[in-house]
Amino acid sequence: MHEMSVALEVCRIAEARLAHEKLDRLVGVGVVVGDQAGIEPANLQFCLDTLLAQPPFRRATARIERCVGDTLRVDYLEVDE
Repeated sequence: MHEMSVALEVCRIAEARLAHEKLDRLVGVGVVVGDQAGIEPANLQFCLDTLLAQPPFRRATARIERCVGDTLRVDYLEVDE
């Protein structure tokens, strides 16, 4: 299940950004997933929800946006300063 490794990378990106900018808390994360990206959005959502419920994220929410093509990217990180 490579959705878990994608979710782990999204969390790594978020954690690095929080540390680098000395931000307190991640509130939400947006991920864009193309219909040809080879990712099952429901599985990715489950993995992100599971990981974001754990420290250091304290129940941040994930929003997955579908698009056409093979896009896979972190679209935004919403933080509480």
